[in-house]
Amino acid sequence: MVDSLMATIQIVGLGPGSWTSMPLGTYEQIQNAKPLILRTERHPVVEILAQKGISYRSLDEQYEQAEDFDSLYETIVEMLFQEAKEQGEIVYAVPGHPGVAERTVQIALQKSAGAQVDVVIGPGHSFLDELLLRVGVDPTEGLLILDGTSPRADQLNPALHTVFVQVYNQSVAADVKLTLMDVYPDDYPVTVTRAVGVEGEERIEQVPLYELDRIEWIDHLTTLYLAKSEEERITHRQFSKLVEIVRILRSPEGCPWDREQTHQSIRKHVIEEAYEVAEAIDLEDPDALAEELGDLLLQVALHAQIASEEGTFTVFDTIQAINDKLIRRHPHVFGDRQANDAEEAVVSWEETKRREKQAKGTTEKLLDSVPAGMSAMQVAYKLQKKAAEVGFEWQSIDGVLDKLREELDELQATEDKADELGDVFFVLVNLARYLKLDPEACLAKTNLKFRRRFGYVEEKLEEQGKKLTESSLEEMDEWWNKAKLVEKK
Repeated sequence: MVDSLMATIQIVGLGPGSWTSMPLGTYEQIQNAKPLILRTERHPVVEILAQKGISYRSLDEQYEQAEDFDSLYETIVEMLFQEAKEQGEIVYAVPGHPGVAERTVQIALQKSAGAQVDVVIGPGHSFLDELLLRVGVDPTEGLLILDGTSPRADQLNPALHTVFVQVYNQSVAADVKLTLMDVYPDDYPVTVTRAVGVEGEERIEQVPLYELDRIEWIDHLTTLYLAKSEEERITHRQFSKLVEIVRILRSPEGCPWDREQTHQSIRKHVIEEAYEVAEAIDLEDPDALAEELGDLLLQVALHAQIASEEGTFTVFDTIQAINDKLIRRHPHVFGDRQANDAEEAVVSWEETKRREKQAKGTTEKLLDSVPAGMSAMQVAYKLQKKAAEVGFEWQSIDGVLDKLREELDELQATEDKADELGDVFFVLVNLARYLKLDPEACLAKTNLKFRRRFGYVEEKLEEQGKKLTESSLEEMDEWWNKAKLVEKK
């Protein structure tokens, strides 16, 4: 075996597919290579290499054996390193340019020092040059190049021209399609290209996005292109657009009402929008929920914009804060701790939270962490839950029921009805907690039920030509009971 310190891999590119587009330097290297290894022989110029008597070995069989692309590329690089150490020097040829859309090359460069192999990048001609000429795009306008084998919606930016490479087959195309549909409309035009720059084999066709994976001629020479877009149906799906709109509304040329707002003046709107989100959840109305969540998100964007103008923080600080907190408080997900059920996950969260406060030198009493800005019922629930964590609670639900009876008796006997009624509510919240129910959600459900039934009463009376104020309690009660029967059917 040759000394591993002398092992070298010369990497060259075969160009986009045309023999005439192969750089002279590449041809000279592969002509003198001993040995020459091709990542794949599924490339138009390989047939010409064979005709010229240039021997080679391809790694196509590795594609059939690998479970996924990541493991495939790792395996290929390990094979190349081993071959280089045995031979001293090898030439590794890849389609296109070695520095463009070649994952094996990137892995080899990253691992070369540790493997004691010298990786040298040689000449090549990228298929991107030919593609951009065909679609008429200057890359200085903004170009995003993505790997079709690992598409991610968070990488997409409709403001840039977008190219997906390595769209090997219909399965990869299907993954790309589903990812694009998170951002682009189903009918957005996609330019599908094959063997760009190869005379007689080049094929370019534009299809709507939803048809992308139905194209039968997709193969290893396929690349996708999407033009950048300023269409509202696309830009209005971007969080950045919301930030821009809010900034404009707050600008001197914006809305007079929006310009006047402060954190304090729109505080009530945050609460109102949160309650409307909760109502949409109770109504089990997904369309309403989507809209109400948007209204709540607007409040976040407004507060962040106001803070940005004051120089205190930006919306990106807000996003970073919650991302950091979620990772930090889920050590059982992002760290080395374990949580086998929801209860253990909550314990992990609270323990992490406690350690954070200790690190900050923050000292507070047990109940100080319960915010007072929530509804009274939610505050009561959290106060009781905190107290229960240290053992301050009834041993069984019987104790809660006995306490409820006691408070009801005191309510009836005392003149201070407000104080005693508050005690009754507090015990009812405790009862909900013992039943593992959310008292706020229970009451919200009952409120909806009351709205529905009373609406039925009003509707039936109107059918009889009567108004609510003209009807007796007996009449309304009769229709109320019928409303209950209708619900049961």
